Amino acid sequence: MKPVDPRLLKYAGAARGFFVLAAAIGVLQTGVVIAFAWFLTDALTGAIAGRPVAASVLWVLVLALVRGILIAASDAAAMSAAARTGAQLRAALIRAIGALGPGWLAARNRSVLAVTAGRGLEALDAYFARYLPQLVLTVVATPVIVAVMWWQDWPSGLTAVITLPLIPIFMILIGLATRTVQRRQWQTLQRLAARFADTVQGLATLRLFGRDARAARQIETTADQYRRETMTVLRFSFLSGFAMELLSSLAVALIAVAVGFRLLAGDLSLEIGLFVLLLAPEAFLPVRQVGVQFHAAAEGVAATEDVFQVLDAAASRPAAGHNSGGSSQNPGFSAAEGPESAESPELCVTDLRIRDLPAVTFTASPGSITLIEGPSGSGKSSIIAALTGAAEYDGSATWSGVEVATLAASDWLAWAGQAPGLIRGTIAQNVALGAQPDEARVREALAAACADDVDPAQELGVQGSGLSGGQAQRVGVARALYRHAADPRRVLVLDEPSSALDAETEARLWATLRARADAGATVLLVSHRRSAREIADRIVGLGVPA
Repeated sequence: MKPVDPRLLKYAGAARGFFVLAAAIGVLQTGVVIAFAWFLTDALTGAIAGRPVAASVLWVLVLALVRGILIAASDAAAMSAAARTGAQLRAALIRAIGALGPGWLAARNRSVLAVTAGRGLEALDAYFARYLPQLVLTVVATPVIVAVMWWQDWPSGLTAVITLPLIPIFMILIGLATRTVQRRQWQTLQRLAARFADTVQGLATLRLFGRDARAARQIETTADQYRRETMTVLRFSFLSGFAMELLSSLAVALIAVAVGFRLLAGDLSLEIGLFVLLLAPEAFLPVRQVGVQFHAAAEGVAATEDVFQVLDAAASRPAAGHNSGGSSQNPGFSAAEGPESAESPELCVTDLRIRDLPAVTFTASPGSITLIEGPSGSGKSSIIAALTGAAEYDGSATWSGVEVATLAASDWLAWAGQAPGLIRGTIAQNVALGAQPDEARVREALAAACADDVDPAQELGVQGSGLSGGQAQRVGVARALYRHAADPRRVLVLDEPSSALDAETEARLWATLRARADAGATVLLVSHRRSAREIADRIVGLGVPA
């Protein structure tokens, strides 16, 4: 395992700045440690010899204060860098998920991603505050202090050079085992989060089937497994700490014994012997602390590995290809203007194939409603998923002459899926979805979606709780109509918008869509209702023999 993952420096600029600052503080700390040992030696030997030591004692106090200030500055810089790095990695993670698209996200557990971006990256505090400063000190302070020891007393320096490598060797051996158990603990935590989220989401169904107690026992079993994994990690941490302390203590003891015998033999002066003895623990301290503090930071390291996997997947994604689903790869493209070469905003689908479903070809033109119909499982929603970037496909799909795989869906679509996807907040906020709600336009969109019976100011709970199924579906349709009204050039795509509506309300919705199409809108409608045929200009039948 690498002491520092290079991808941390690649994806988080705050980490690069912290390393520079930590190196500068490490250089100052090294100078302070050596000076402190020298002036303390001078004060002690001077007191024994009867020399004035007031100046040396004053320097000892000043240097002790300076060292404390440097440690505090290192801690403050580390916490600030941890916060900024966590924010940068979260932002990069969100951008990467956007670039990978909804098709990639649909195959992942969102609870696991949430735990990684939340608790996991919060664990970077220990990584930056404890592990990295000691790692920098190991690189900066240890070689300098050992060199000073060698300069003053080469036998002591030689002993340090021989014994120092033993600590990293044992640290690596213990670290490999710790990494395995730490990774297992992190994966157990992710499973626990995913199981808990799935249980809460499906609790009503579980209770109806009498399986709620069983689900609770499964969560309890996973939680108990996480407890055992955590205790295993702690045992390895204590073992590692004991091993590091024992090895460094034995190394310092070897130096101390050798210095003691040479002092008795008169081969070494008291000043040099005491100075070397004061430096010896400082030479081993950073190396020892790197091994100890690694365990405190291991959870953050495991989380960053998961984040880096997502970031690497987004970075290795081809520059052009189907199912981008993220930001537009045509930065100069504007949904309001379209590319200069476009003659009309037609949606042209040619030999589009998803998985093993038959290829589909159709054209959705402005001023018309294109109806996609067919039995369940024939691939109606899969076509919409491909156009929105939620499914991989072969073939071609262009809008205004531009391959939609190179566009963000938000550039050219106004879409409402089978699941309304409502969030906590007011109905108006759900309709505007991230934009500042325009009250008049919101009411107009709700009325057009036959949802004029709901109050735009009504507060919804988590996942839009507070509305009936039919009301939630109509609010989702209103959202698509609201977005389409902001730019009528967008293709209005509705996937089974009337599945939860009665016949009268459905007829009103069909009239709204027909009016939109007559006004020049391009409407792509997926429905299994026979009544949808009455408003369709073009019908694409799936699962029907030619």
